[in-house]
Amino acid sequence: MLTTLLPTKRLTLSSRTLRLWVVGTALLALAGCASQAPIDEGGRQAGQWERQQADVEAFDTWTLVGKAGLRTPQENTSANLDWNQHPHYFRMLISGPFGGGRNVLEGREGRFSLTNSDGRFEAETPEALMEEQLGWALPVSAMPDWVRGLPGDHASYHLETDELGFPSFLQQDGWDIDYRDWEQVEGMWLPRRLVMTYGDVRITLVVNQWQASNRDS
Repeated sequence: MLTTLLPTKRLTLSSRTLRLWVVGTALLALAGCASQAPIDEGGRQAGQWERQQADVEAFDTWTLVGKAGLRTPQENTSANLDWNQHPHYFRMLISGPFGGGRNVLEGREGRFSLTNSDGRFEAETPEALMEEQLGWALPVSAMPDWVRGLPGDHASYHLETDELGFPSFLQQDGWDIDYRDWEQVEGMWLPRRLVMTYGDVRITLVVNQWQASNRDS
């Protein structure tokens, strides 16, 4: 009887040990997965926006090159955008169909001008200037913040974030801003594509290039 029971007992202990090893390995694998921060296809990770927000706020001198698409009930067109931004000065070159050729919009210390083939024009706000000369207007006063994924500090706002903690939707000044895509620039994640909507006006901004600028330029 002993000689028949001993092999069976050894087999039972061996099977139990194997099962414990398999379960332990699975638990370790699950723990490893749980300890990793969520990540999206583009490489963004949870917590990155919170860690970099101060750097984004300090990133106030830059050049943005991209394309803006304008859609209204009357038209659907686009223009190229070359935008140089400083804390107290900006220069925005708008060229292409809805720019009506080449328009240079500039602002310095509360004074705004728009220059094109018809001459040089001034107004109290960049929005009023664009509306008068082009028949449409970008929300220029707030866009330096919005294009970086930040709400402006001049008015109340509503902000929503995605599963990684990055801004996904911003509502301010009557505009709805949807953040659709991001890219890494200067060690930070900045919006690459955003859609701004105000009533029947829809503006899609696609950034082809972000670049830090010299404050003294």
